[in-house]
Amino acid sequence: MIEIGSLNTLRVRRITGPGAFLGATDTDGGSEVLLPGKQVPEGCKAGDDIDVFVYHDSEDRPVATTQKPRVQVGEVASLRIVATNDAGVFLDWGLPKDLLLPYNEVPREQKLSLEPGRYLLVMVFQDDSGRLAASARLDDFIAPQAGGFNEGDKVSVVIANRTDLGVRVVVNDRYWGLVHNSELFGSVRTGERRDGWIKALRSDLRLNIALVAPGPGKIDAVAQKILDKLIAEGGFMAVSDKSPPDAIYRLFSVSKKVFKQAIGALFKARLILIEAGGIRQVK
Repeated sequence: MIEIGSLNTLRVRRITGPGAFLGATDTDGGSEVLLPGKQVPEGCKAGDDIDVFVYHDSEDRPVATTQKPRVQVGEVASLRIVATNDAGVFLDWGLPKDLLLPYNEVPREQKLSLEPGRYLLVMVFQDDSGRLAASARLDDFIAPQAGGFNEGDKVSVVIANRTDLGVRVVVNDRYWGLVHNSELFGSVRTGERRDGWIKALRSDLRLNIALVAPGPGKIDAVAQKILDKLIAEGGFMAVSDKSPPDAIYRLFSVSKKVFKQAIGALFKARLILIEAGGIRQVK
């Protein structure tokens, strides 16, 4: 089945003047979609499989493209406003045809800041007619509670907005989570997609998220990263357990606590020396 608004692996049925007609790989019949001739790979022939994104062209016909958009149906992303008109707001999602954000999908408090050049955090969905659209009403799509996770599970998070307690994030494009201020190291940017980990299981099923992996495995990975960086820098780095947390995070994307544990492990393994001005590789 061809999925609108998603990446598909489709099979070339035939090639004509307009381009290649593609269909699902698991059937010889069913619907087809056109991949315009200028995007058909050189040497392509009937029977080949091609990875394409399927969306609607300016005449609302399904069409395939080898270009990959910044976001697919069911995903959250921060997109730049390129224009507005009576129909709504048009967003740059990386394809020739901009993505429409209807005005009724914009919360009232955001309607005064819809100037071109600004960014909005939106969810991509299919409306009742099957057309692709964006919505800034994230609470209509993202649940405040989630079940089925275990402490330490790795998840995908999109940075949303700051609160008094920390930063709200969208977890796996489906649930709201919170990174508490005590878990924030370095800067985060709205719309940034990062790895996260389930910090703690709560009785109310709300998600506390960490942006640094827990457990000894993380220490091993950070220790290797530090050693690799140290070797690349010629065997010495002016960073130590006395360095500011932000400086450590910029270099290794970990908290100062994890960094100290990692260099401690390297020191015990006699791979580094910890000096007053930094760390040095033991050769």
